[in-house]
Amino acid sequence: METFGLLLSGFETALTWSNLLYCLVGVSVGMLVGILPGLGPSAGTALLIPLTFAMEPISAIIMLAGIFYGSMYGGTITTVLVNVPGEAASVITSLDGYPMAKQGRAGVALGISAIGSFIGGTISILGLVLVAPLMLDFALAFGPPEFFALIIFGLTMVIGLAGKSIIRGSIAVVLGLILAMVGMAPSSGIVRFSFGMPELLDGFDFVTIAMGLFGLSEILLSIEQQIKNPEKPVKVSGLFPSKKEWRPAFMSIGRGTVLGFFAGLIPGTSSVVPALMSYSMEKKLAKDPSRFGKGAIEGVAGPETANNSFCGGALIPLFLLGIPSSATMAVLLGAFILHGLTPGPRMFVQSPDFVWAVIASMFIGNLLLLFMNLPMARMWAKVASIPSKLLFPIIISISIVGTYSISNSLWDVGGFLAFGLLGYILKKADIPVAPIALVFILGGLMEESLLQSLTLFEGNIFQIFTRPFSATLMILSIIIISLSIFAGIKKKKEHLVDVEA
Repeated sequence: METFGLLLSGFETALTWSNLLYCLVGVSVGMLVGILPGLGPSAGTALLIPLTFAMEPISAIIMLAGIFYGSMYGGTITTVLVNVPGEAASVITSLDGYPMAKQGRAGVALGISAIGSFIGGTISILGLVLVAPLMLDFALAFGPPEFFALIIFGLTMVIGLAGKSIIRGSIAVVLGLILAMVGMAPSSGIVRFSFGMPELLDGFDFVTIAMGLFGLSEILLSIEQQIKNPEKPVKVSGLFPSKKEWRPAFMSIGRGTVLGFFAGLIPGTSSVVPALMSYSMEKKLAKDPSRFGKGAIEGVAGPETANNSFCGGALIPLFLLGIPSSATMAVLLGAFILHGLTPGPRMFVQSPDFVWAVIASMFIGNLLLLFMNLPMARMWAKVASIPSKLLFPIIISISIVGTYSISNSLWDVGGFLAFGLLGYILKKADIPVAPIALVFILGGLMEESLLQSLTLFEGNIFQIFTRPFSATLMILSIIIISLSIFAGIKKKKEHLVDVEA
């Protein structure tokens, strides 16, 4: 009962006029970010962090969280209407969403997506409310070895799940670690990799990295995509499925909700993982799998629910342990730190007003998004038809001003442009950039927990295997890396056989 009492006090804070306005602004901007091809939640959240510098912490995080889950809704619109995924998880939705649109059923695809997103998002936030307090004592028992093992497990998940190659995933992780090591060492105070530049004494600014790697690089790729393959949106009519489609659609929504929530608990995953798992499951369970790829409603309902349910699950490791489970969570963690908040189990004790206000705002935000998506679907479809050549210059200009405002320095602007170009090159080379941001934000915590563990074990790091939880995580990490290597070797052999044949 104490939990629901705290949640009610959170609603009291979230329902003030100012916080309601910020929530509405956040989910509206999130919808717009999702609609703009290629931007996605990571880019949108990163690009708008500078706008929150003068805001109160609660209002700032409510708005940024709204952008995060709002973009999950918005990304579906361009995916269904013009077959251009607004964010990565929507790629799975495009397999059946766009064929439905070509059949004149774009409204049905958008309608079931909105319903599934609302159900998955709301139930996952309810799961956060129920699960987080139960895990609080467990999180408080975490010591440096457990934190180190958990971060290593997250990095192995990043390598194993990011991109098509374990080598490419490893490159991204190494780049993230190198960037994290720039500046003054946390324990000794020794300056590393500054090359005599005073601007690098404190290391790179996370906002600059995130805005460049996610925002600018995605805009460059989107401009390239629009030049190569311009599409005209189809008309939207009829938002609800037929009677015989409701039951299979709701079954898909139920399975997607469970998959997404538990996938969010795993460090190193992204919303793409539960969306892909949901699609694969729906195809295997279907009586006629041949319908998939041709406009099956389950192929839209399941993945869309899973990627929104992922949001609630992903907040649990962020709030309880300060461990971001995805790139967008890493961006949110950076925003927490900028506003003087340190996610972790003690945050529930030291800042309960903040925690429960943000959680309550997500219930409100999901309800707002349901009304914004169903009655206003046609309006958002018109927004999707605005030429990108008009929008992208405005976004880039605002981003440059926002980057400059971080410390009133052209150095940050140069860093934004450089990381944007780096992100574009890496994506063209099929090297994922999300692990770079994830590892960058975790690098300092990993180094600190490693040094504390070495002190605790008197220099013998292998004693980490004497503690049950840390030993389990380390063994799982070894298994994941081994399986990834074997899978890569097997795939390469199969490719060579196909080439020879």
